[in-house]
Amino acid sequence: MGNQKKCGAVMTVELREHGDGIWTASGARIIDRTGRKRLPIGDDGFSRAAAASVLVDKTALIADVLDSGYTATLFCRPRRFGKTLNMTMMKAFFEVPPSGAADPSLFEGTEIWELGDGSYREHFAAYPVIYLSMRTAKGNTWEQTYGALKDMLTAEFARHSYLLDSENIGPHDKGAVRGILSGSASESDFAGSVLSLARLLRAHHGQPVVLLIDEYDAPVMAGYSASDGGYYSEVVAFLKRLLTGPLKDGGEVLAFACLTGVQRISKESIFSDLNNLKVSTSLTTISDERFGFTEEEVAALLSYVGQIAHMDTAKKWYDGYRFGDRDVYNPWSVLNFIDQDCVADVYWGNTSGNVVIGDLVKSSDESTAEEVYGLLEPGGVVWAPLDLGIVFPEMGLKGDALWSMLYLSGYLTTDQTALPNDTLSLRPLRIPNLEVARLYRAEIVERFLGVAGGRTRLMLLHEALMEGNAPVVGDELARIAESAASVFDLTSENSWHMLLLGLLFNMRGYADPISNREYGLGRPDIRVEPVESPFAQGKRPLITIELKYGRDADPSALECLAADALQQISDRRYDEGSLPDQASSRVRWGIACSGKRVAVVSESA
Repeated sequence: MGNQKKCGAVMTVELREHGDGIWTASGARIIDRTGRKRLPIGDDGFSRAAAASVLVDKTALIADVLDSGYTATLFCRPRRFGKTLNMTMMKAFFEVPPSGAADPSLFEGTEIWELGDGSYREHFAAYPVIYLSMRTAKGNTWEQTYGALKDMLTAEFARHSYLLDSENIGPHDKGAVRGILSGSASESDFAGSVLSLARLLRAHHGQPVVLLIDEYDAPVMAGYSASDGGYYSEVVAFLKRLLTGPLKDGGEVLAFACLTGVQRISKESIFSDLNNLKVSTSLTTISDERFGFTEEEVAALLSYVGQIAHMDTAKKWYDGYRFGDRDVYNPWSVLNFIDQDCVADVYWGNTSGNVVIGDLVKSSDESTAEEVYGLLEPGGVVWAPLDLGIVFPEMGLKGDALWSMLYLSGYLTTDQTALPNDTLSLRPLRIPNLEVARLYRAEIVERFLGVAGGRTRLMLLHEALMEGNAPVVGDELARIAESAASVFDLTSENSWHMLLLGLLFNMRGYADPISNREYGLGRPDIRVEPVESPFAQGKRPLITIELKYGRDADPSALECLAADALQQISDRRYDEGSLPDQASSRVRWGIACSGKRVAVVSESA
């Protein structure tokens, strides 16, 4: 029962039906109360999703929180990895309904309902809950963001407006509640409002409060990245009071708190006074399988919807993350993959502007560009330390903070997750899967479209490279060099190398360019191999480029260097041997540069 097997190339999963919309397989539990196999895409409210859609059961997170003994836990995971759904799940489980009786039907048969012989059921509907989602509390100015935070806090007070009728709350406190509800309270009152609300709920219910704060870091990131200097200091000062109050001074008022976010801003003054905050990041084993889908869960889900034959495609495109000790798939992408009849595509990247990668590619110098291009090669890694206690002002000062930000945001992962608090040791960071690689490639292409002068000019360069048209390639590279000062300094062979590599991404009918890989009797500078592609008809030539740099070389000297580079390809047999399957012939290029001057020669074979 519940086993996964391979039949030829296709995995099979034995699902066991338990009734009431519960299915289990080895390492996975599927919930579908309606049996309609509807996917919860875009619905991260647990009560709605669990009643109407297929869910992968992550309710054991509730047991993790209860068993941990921590006053507060911060879960840091990339966007769209189930943070909000898990937070609304905890709200649905723990909260004493403001009116009416609690309905346990959404949790009956789930893992949390069965764990410990049902011992966790005593926590069902047992606590007043404060639930705050900060994901929309962001704007271009502090005034806009503060207004959004006020609206969020006012809405939560309105959800508990029954406190105005409580006999356990005095007139003064009720007046403070009315001030929040009317919006007339001061900024200081709003900053202290979460602790005030927790105390009032404790007084009314006679039970300690569960505090749930989703995407706490969204206002901070908005404040850091806003134009005109941003409002970083203002938002940090406000959130320090808003969060530190209940987390530090809550005492017996608070049962426990859970926060989620992308970034771990532990070094900020927001949490500087707390010693009772436990942080779970992608490096730690705490709840490592509760965010994202494990391989067993993806297999069970695909089997349940009748698409298990597409497991290998799902693995190539959406697997690859390592959280603690578990291998994890991107859940948003898997759900969209299934919804689109298992057609592989970039789904996660289309949910936001990918600001982190865009900023990386657009602002990278030649050294960083070389590392990014290396990541896109098979087995490519960047060796860097991970300091997940990001301090935003350091982003412009500490080069390694860039890689930590990419890791936290889900654009890189690592298999070396031991010693999560070690901020000095180098870890091999890699791109998780095909989907994320496409995101990097898209940003590189976007940048170099601008460098080349637009898509038409870049395609002209690509076609000339394939045809061995030296005059056109020489003219285009010279023109690009004149406008490339803002890209690379072009003062060395390596800077020209990085410029050429960037220009060769997204050649129609070709794989990504290969840099300094061993072929023949050495390492050609650049090799571009044709591949089967729906966007290119027929076979295309294998392109090999050798580059030389001559400081202060005159035009005749550059031409000699270009000829030497071309001869080196033959002498060292860089492109000899059998051609790649999709290659029709060979085109060799010798390119010589001096500052922004360039000479090119080519031959076909």
